[in-house]
Amino acid sequence: MIICVVGPTGVGKTKLSVLLAKKYNGVVINADATQIYRELNIGSAKVKESEKEGIEHILFDIKNPNEDYSVADYQLDLRKELEKYKNRNIILVGGTGLYIKAGLYDYSFSKIEKGDYSNYSNEELYKMCLTFDKDLKIDVCNRRRLENYLNRVDKTKKEPTILYDTLFIGLTTERENLYNIINKRVDKMFEEGLVEEVKYLYHKYGNVNILKRAIGYKEVLEYLNNNCTLDEAKELIKKNTRHYAKRQYTWFNNQMNVKWFNTNFKDFSKTYEEVCTYIEKIID
Repeated sequence: MIICVVGPTGVGKTKLSVLLAKKYNGVVINADATQIYRELNIGSAKVKESEKEGIEHILFDIKNPNEDYSVADYQLDLRKELEKYKNRNIILVGGTGLYIKAGLYDYSFSKIEKGDYSNYSNEELYKMCLTFDKDLKIDVCNRRRLENYLNRVDKTKKEPTILYDTLFIGLTTERENLYNIINKRVDKMFEEGLVEEVKYLYHKYGNVNILKRAIGYKEVLEYLNNNCTLDEAKELIKKNTRHYAKRQYTWFNNQMNVKWFNTNFKDFSKTYEEVCTYIEKIID
């Protein structure tokens, strides 16, 4: 059995994954693009050793920050682990939707011919995409995905189908509450030493791609390069994380059959029980 736990940051995915792994004698496999990397701990909200409760955690800390790692790499790595642990229950947890889709679906990587779309607005790019697929499900705000789609040679290929029997569990909360959680989490990251973590990584590895790309790292890097104040960097992380959370909801709702549960932050055991009841019904 594969149980995939998804959702935005701060809703309890890590906690739920450990509880489910304990209940179903399973392993936890990472589906977060930043937590793949060693030493990116605070900014990625990576699971702490004390939170693992003795459960085996896989595909965390497998690459150094100066090593490149692609969706195609993740697809291969995840499928190796799925084969290795095919006789165990697997809890796949994370918020990187493309990693999950590439790994669990018959997802193939398209030949790319890069075009120059710098003079087009997002809305114009979206309309161009619709000429190839009128039912295309890409967020108009996600410029990178729009450009990637237009760069694909085989734009009309069929939507991939799932290869593994998987239950998709999503944790969520009201938008205002989520934004408050995100804001508090970012404040806590700074208290725990996010700036020092980025300084160390920048000094050790230089201006590597993951530091320039990952939310929480790229903004602090701008501060360290004197392109903004510390307060501006902090507010930008909050803003970018909120926007990312919105895109995550859009992705999962459009791409996967997710059963959503509202997180009970006052008594998480109720959320856990509700999820387990749903799983048991599906299993039966």
